[in-house]
Amino acid sequence: MIRLSRLVPLLTVSILGLAQHAEAQVTGLPVRNAGGSTGLTIGAEVGFPSADYGKGTAFGVRTGVGLGPIGLSAVVSTWDPDGAPSSATAVGGYAGYKVFGGPLIPLSVTLQGGVEYADRSGLESVHVPVGLGIALKIPNPALAIKPWLAPRLDVFRTSTLTVSNTDTHFGISGGVDFSLLGGIGFGVAYDHVWAGNGVNPSVFSAGASYTFKVPGL
Repeated sequence: MIRLSRLVPLLTVSILGLAQHAEAQVTGLPVRNAGGSTGLTIGAEVGFPSADYGKGTAFGVRTGVGLGPIGLSAVVSTWDPDGAPSSATAVGGYAGYKVFGGPLIPLSVTLQGGVEYADRSGLESVHVPVGLGIALKIPNPALAIKPWLAPRLDVFRTSTLTVSNTDTHFGISGGVDFSLLGGIGFGVAYDHVWAGNGVNPSVFSAGASYTFKVPGL
């Protein structure tokens, strides 16, 4: 019979080992870095993580505001991985600075950093993504198309009351956004992380949004 003093460390190590399969993002959704839009944007998104990520389905709400070259955004999501006893609610915040691009320049480059946090059954996860987002806006009379690609460095920390683990990996996300006249938008995105040991979490998502034009922004 395994003593309780040995069982607790074994359980925490096992939990952390399972958590390493989700080292893509704690929200169950891709890391978005497509450059900010002028005004206030509110949107909803659904994500479909891969087996290495934990599978299941994630639902999230995003909001963002563009203040000239500076963009601020946030996400709140709930993700129910396959086989997990409970779903995880996560929150994240991001700040971006446009280092290249302008109103008349279709190509933009945005430096972005963020922090995401989730707590599920005593397992805390903190994800810090830092990277560049490269976007190309293709204007059309009724539909603007913006493909984007965002390589990044991921710092991912998992912890319980007794054990913690921190890893750093390379990740990349990308997608295509579509904007209609009047502020309506929709798009798809994909996220992939090389976590090592043959574990490569990825997630695909689709979403819709609406941008309110704010005078003075």
